[in-house]
Amino acid sequence: MELINDNECSWINDLNSRSNIKSLSSNLDCEWLIVGAGFTGLSAARKLGQLYPNKKIIIVEAQLAGEGASSRNSGYLVDTTLNDGFTSNKELKNYKKKADIYKLGIETVKRFIKEHQVDCDWNECGKYFASSKPEDKRILENFSETLSKLGFQHNILFNKDLKKRLGTNFYNIALYTKGGILLHPGKLVRAMIDTLPENVDLYENSQLLSWNNSNGSINCNFKNGSIKTAKVIFATNGFLKSLGIKTNYNFPITLTASMTRALTNEEFKSIGEPKEWGVLPVKPMGATIRMTKDRRILIRNTAEVYNPFVMSKSVLEKRSINQKIGIKKRFPQLPNDIIQSTWSGIVSRTRNSSQIFEKINDNIYVAGCYNGSGIGVGTLFGEQIAIKASNEHTEEIETIEARSKPTWLPPQPFLDLGVKVRLMYERLRARSEI
Repeated sequence: MELINDNECSWINDLNSRSNIKSLSSNLDCEWLIVGAGFTGLSAARKLGQLYPNKKIIIVEAQLAGEGASSRNSGYLVDTTLNDGFTSNKELKNYKKKADIYKLGIETVKRFIKEHQVDCDWNECGKYFASSKPEDKRILENFSETLSKLGFQHNILFNKDLKKRLGTNFYNIALYTKGGILLHPGKLVRAMIDTLPENVDLYENSQLLSWNNSNGSINCNFKNGSIKTAKVIFATNGFLKSLGIKTNYNFPITLTASMTRALTNEEFKSIGEPKEWGVLPVKPMGATIRMTKDRRILIRNTAEVYNPFVMSKSVLEKRSINQKIGIKKRFPQLPNDIIQSTWSGIVSRTRNSSQIFEKINDNIYVAGCYNGSGIGVGTLFGEQIAIKASNEHTEEIETIEARSKPTWLPPQPFLDLGVKVRLMYERLRARSEI
């Protein structure tokens, strides 16, 4: 398994350095092991620490905790995802099941923030699904009909109103949903690290090399040690396939994002001094773009099957050029050298955009594959998979397990070929929105 090692993520660079980092350097035993220290793993570790204050709980991370996809995303805590209308009651019911999970995810994150008084630039400003193409009105009208049936507050806006709100005349039409939240993902995940229960031991820079399940115990091997555990929760999201977990149900996609420096007063004035906002594309391969609390612009307009996962500086620079073009399309008055950093990250996808949440056997559990909505759903799934692994049941688990299950994927090399073709097709459809 190759890891992401670029260190130019703006969200991460905003944070203070940590001094209490330790790596696995011996052979250990524990009652509970969590593999992966992102939103899911940290949430699971927190819940297990609360449920079993006298048990030994270990969480391991191949890199630095929270600095994978959890800190590398766009900072959207979503309430809805775009769907181009429905033709049957069954489809509508399935969409509602997904929306119910998003709602629970928001509630889970909000509860954590309130409990620990976390400052993560939380902003309940909603979000926009926007397009520069007037013909996309049909897609948004169909989506509006779906949202109306489910009781979601929303409205459709056009160019004049959008320019006032977004500071750009690039977009012709958008659908606004009130329930979306923008935040600083790095600050949120750092708070989750800093508030882990005392009975949870975190080991970083400790990559799992192999594991086996024998005689009711799980043996996990690392470069400088091993861990023997009674139960394990795998929470590695985009790296599940690398560990041989649910290999025919998920696949990793590499995303690249850039963020500008903070706009000067003059630059901010030139775009109309808008309040913080977030735009998601109508077409899947269009650009995700947002204005942050401190007047920076983030853009993500690349998605690809990329192997190895690690992007060199030269490759990132090439991706950065596309993102500079995307910003200039929307804000031609801004200077060319405004981008401050560019970084990559891995998301895990399933064929039908459903998530993985299940018991593999009596002592192995897995949660992941959030299809780009990992802040809320990942935090929710981590908490609830810990409860499920404790043989308890909640209404939240009932809601999660009512969702459609991930569907089977073809084997390699057909999978990579199929994904690449689909991404190429979607990129062509959205070429004006990139």
